[in-house]
Amino acid sequence: MKTLHFLVIGKNQEILDVLKRVIENNEGWTAEIQSDENFCYEYIRENHVDIVLLSAGLEDQFEKDIKVFCGGLDKEVKVIDHYGGGSGLLKNEVYSLFPNLQE
Repeated sequence: MKTLHFLVIGKNQEILDVLKRVIENNEGWTAEIQSDENFCYEYIRENHVDIVLLSAGLEDQFEKDIKVFCGGLDKEVKVIDHYGGGSGLLKNEVYSLFPNLQE
C-alpha cells in the first residue's frame, strides 16, 4: 500500500481537525493541518507531501499561488480543492489522482 502524505490548509480549525481524522482513518494516509498560509511554502519545500488539500476560508490569490508553487517544484505535489462533501468524495478525489490505489 502506498503511503500518502497530505498537507491540509484552511482557516476553520474544526474543519481541519475533521479532515485530519478522515484522512488518517485510511490505512497509509497521514495529514498535517495548517492555517498559516505563509508556513505552507516552507513545509512543502522541506517535507514529503503528496497532496495539498485546500479547505474552506482561503483567499483566492493564495489558492492560485500555492497551485503555481506546487506545479513548479522538482517533486510532484498534487493539489485538491476540497470544500466538503464527506469522506466518500474525498476518497474519490484522491483516487482520481492516484488510480492505482484502488487496486
